[in-house]
Amino acid sequence: MTIQEVPQGRLRTPFYSRMSELDTVNSWHEWKGYTTPDELYCAETEYFAIRNATGVFDLTPMTKYRISGPDSLEYINRLVTRDMAKIKPGRVAYAVWCDDRGQVIDDGTIFHLREGEYRLCSQERHFDWLMASAIGFDVSVVEETAEVAGLAVQGPTSYSVLSNMGLDGLGELKVFGLMHFDFQGAELMVSRTGFTGDLGYELWIEPAKAEQLWDALFEAGKLHGIRAIGVHALEMARVEAGYLAAYEDFLPAKATLRTGRTRSPLELGLDWLVDFKKPVFNGRRALAEEQRRGSTWRLVKLDIDGNKTAHHSYIYAKPKNNKREIGFVTSAVWSPICKQNVAIGTVRMPHGEIGSNVWVEIYYQREMHWSKAMAKASVVDKPFWFPPRRSATPPGPY
Repeated sequence: MTIQEVPQGRLRTPFYSRMSELDTVNSWHEWKGYTTPDELYCAETEYFAIRNATGVFDLTPMTKYRISGPDSLEYINRLVTRDMAKIKPGRVAYAVWCDDRGQVIDDGTIFHLREGEYRLCSQERHFDWLMASAIGFDVSVVEETAEVAGLAVQGPTSYSVLSNMGLDGLGELKVFGLMHFDFQGAELMVSRTGFTGDLGYELWIEPAKAEQLWDALFEAGKLHGIRAIGVHALEMARVEAGYLAAYEDFLPAKATLRTGRTRSPLELGLDWLVDFKKPVFNGRRALAEEQRRGSTWRLVKLDIDGNKTAHHSYIYAKPKNNKREIGFVTSAVWSPICKQNVAIGTVRMPHGEIGSNVWVEIYYQREMHWSKAMAKASVVDKPFWFPPRRSATPPGPY
C-alpha cells in the first residue's frame, strides 16, 4: 500500500492569471486553499452564458485522488455503494460513499482512466478515510489536486467550441464517457461530465499547459459566446439540474456533531446508486436495515408558486397548520430559463410523495421591511432543466 498526500496552503490555480484579467467585481472566496471567483462580471450574465452559449468554470480546486494497483477495483468497490465493476475503462461514474451507519460521507465522480487506474474527484478532502480504508489492499492512493488543472466547459455551444479546437472524434463521446487527446505535446483528457444539467464537458491537463489551453479554448469560442464564470452562476445551474451539493443539501457524515443531522443515500433520492447485489461495501448492513424498516427523511424537488425565492424556508403539510414543520428547503433559486421558483428540500416521511402538494414559508426583505408568504409547492420527480441536447450523440452544432 502506497499513500502520498500533498501539502495544503493558500494557492492560486494555473488559470488564475487569465481569470484575474477578466475580473471586474473583485468577488473571490477560498475553496480548499485556492482562490476562486464568486463572479467575474455579473452572476446573471454568467448564468446565461451557461444556458445560451458556453460558460467556463475553473475546476482545479476540486480534490482529486489517483487510485491504482492490483486491488484498485476491489478497493473502490468496498468504498462506494454502486458496483464499480460495471464501469469500464473510458467511463465515469457518479458515486456516493458512506460510513458504517450508512450515512453519506460525500459524493463525487470516479473516472476509470485505464485498466486498474482511477481518479476520484470530490468537493471535500478524504485522505485519512482513504488511507484507513486502504489497509489490506494492494493499492496506491495519491492526492493529485495540484497536479491536474481542470476546466468545466458547459453550455449549448460547448461542443462547437471544442470542435473548433480540433478535437476530432469528440462528437461520438457519450455522456459519462472520456477521451484523450494530444494538446501541444501534453495529454488532454476530455470527459462528458458537468454540474449544470446541460450539454457540457470537463477538460483535464497538466498545470504547465493550463494557460495555453485557456487561450486556445477562448480563441476557439470567440464567435460562440464563450465566457468565464464563477460559483454563483454555477450554483444557479446546479439547482435547476436538481444536483446535490455537500454542505447545502446534506452534511458529510464526518462533519456533524449531533445525531439525526446526516442523511443516507436512500434519504437523498440516491437509492439507484446502492447496489445490494454487491456482497460487501461500507454501510451495506445499515442501508439494508433502513430499506427494510423505511427511511426517516425524503429528498424533494419543489416547484413553488410565486417568484419569492425560498432560501432556508420551512416546509409544512398544510397552509394553516404551521405549528410543526415537516421539513425544510436546502437549495433554492428563481430559474430564469424555466421561469419557475424551484427548490430542493428534505421532508419527514411519509410526506413528499411525487405529485403531492406542500406549503413553504418564505421570508423576504424589500427596503429593510420583512414580509412572509405561505406559498404552495408541488413535489416533482424530474430535474427542472434537462434539455435534449444534454444527452444527444453527436451533439448538433449550435
